[in-house]
Amino acid sequence: MIAENVKNLQESIKSACIAAGRSPDSVTLLAVSKTFDVQKVQEAVQAGLLDVGENYVQELTAKREQISDARIRWHFIGHLQSNKVKFIADWIHLIHSIDNDSVAEEVERRAAKLGRSINVLVEVNTSAEATKFGVSPAEAASLVGRVGSHPHLNVQGLMTIGPISSDPEESRKSFRLLKKIFDEVNSAEILPQPLQHLSMGMSHDFPAAIAEGATIVRIGTAIFGTRTKP
Repeated sequence: MIAENVKNLQESIKSACIAAGRSPDSVTLLAVSKTFDVQKVQEAVQAGLLDVGENYVQELTAKREQISDARIRWHFIGHLQSNKVKFIADWIHLIHSIDNDSVAEEVERRAAKLGRSINVLVEVNTSAEATKFGVSPAEAASLVGRVGSHPHLNVQGLMTIGPISSDPEESRKSFRLLKKIFDEVNSAEILPQPLQHLSMGMSHDFPAAIAEGATIVRIGTAIFGTRTKP
């Protein structure tokens, strides 16, 4: 079932890329396994998905301990608290959710101690919803610059979550805004290297995200099915 879902998703991503005049290779399919068990994650990996994301540090570390596959690139996509950084700093592939200076400083401190560079994205609240984390669009470029000033943090791009809606077109405005900020940061040469990634789009709205420039789509339900646990 999961292998079939992955195949169908890859075809849908390919179609969305072609429609947008983009290469299918320009989009990474990130499997979001929140609440799903280790067996389902292993099935997704066997189907070829080596990028796996989690929203909670405890769940992320537990799954990594149970799945001894060095090929997997683990992503953290949830709200990151400073006191949780120490649990993932030495092996995380990409943190999608840097949204304030204090957590950036803690990631920098841990990375420096480990002697490694940690890849991060800055999370932007493009829908202005109070229930969501993320820096405001007006403050995003400034935060990117401050995060990028840390010698052990590699700012690779931006992340956002579209508004809660059954209509995927409702998300397009948020995705377009994130791409605008992305382009402005790169045009202003705020960082030594240009931003590369836009992490946006989930199971219900990823085609719209791809049309607006997404390079990473975060998919859970369309791979694993409907979540039955909170």
